[in-house]
Amino acid sequence: MRGEAHIDVELLKIEIKKMYAAVSQAPDNEFIFPTGRAWAEDLDYPDELARVPETAAESFAGVANPFALGRLEAGEDVLDIGCGAGTDTLVAAQMIAPSGNVMGIDMTSEMLAKARAAATEMGATNVDFVEGDVERLPFEAERFDVAISNGVIDLIPDKDAVFSEIFRVLRPGGRLQIADVTIQKPVSDEGRRDIDLWTG
Repeated sequence: MRGEAHIDVELLKIEIKKMYAAVSQAPDNEFIFPTGRAWAEDLDYPDELARVPETAAESFAGVANPFALGRLEAGEDVLDIGCGAGTDTLVAAQMIAPSGNVMGIDMTSEMLAKARAAATEMGATNVDFVEGDVERLPFEAERFDVAISNGVIDLIPDKDAVFSEIFRVLRPGGRLQIADVTIQKPVSDEGRRDIDLWTG
C-alpha cells in the first residue's frame, strides 16, 4: 500500500511476548497500562470474576469488559483470542457451564502457564488452552459460537488476517464480543514503526 510503514512483525512479536511475560511473572510491577483484579473490577466485570483465582486475575491486562456486550449462554462454545492469564476465559467458563467449552489461545507461554494453573485451581474442566498466533487459528471452521477478545487485536498489524480467521472459525450466526483500543486519527509512519507504541 502507498505510504504504508513497514514494521518488523517478528521483532514486534518478540517484544509483545516480553511485555506480557513480564506482566505474568511480575504482576505487581508498574506497567504503562493498568493490570490486576482491581482494574477488572473498575471495568465492571460480572460477578463471575470473584471466583477467578488470583493466579489469573493478578495478571489481567484487558482494556475493557467484553461481557458488557452481553452474557454468554450455557452450552455455548467460546474462543478467547489472546487469553493471557485466563481471566476472561474463566469468567466465560462459568457462564457457559455445564455443557459449553472455552478455548483460550495466546502466543505467550508464561501467560498460558498461569491460565492453566488458574483453571486447575478453580476446578474448571470445560476450558483448554493452546499456544499459537491469532492470525492463523489452529481450529477447524465453524467450531465456535462466540469469539471474545480483550485488548489483543490492536497489537496485531494484520487485522484483516485476524478477522478472516475469526469469521472462519465462528459458526453461522456466531458473534464477536471484543473490547479493544481504537484510534481516531491516522498514525504517522514513524509511529507505526515504533515498537513501544505497539506493545503497550
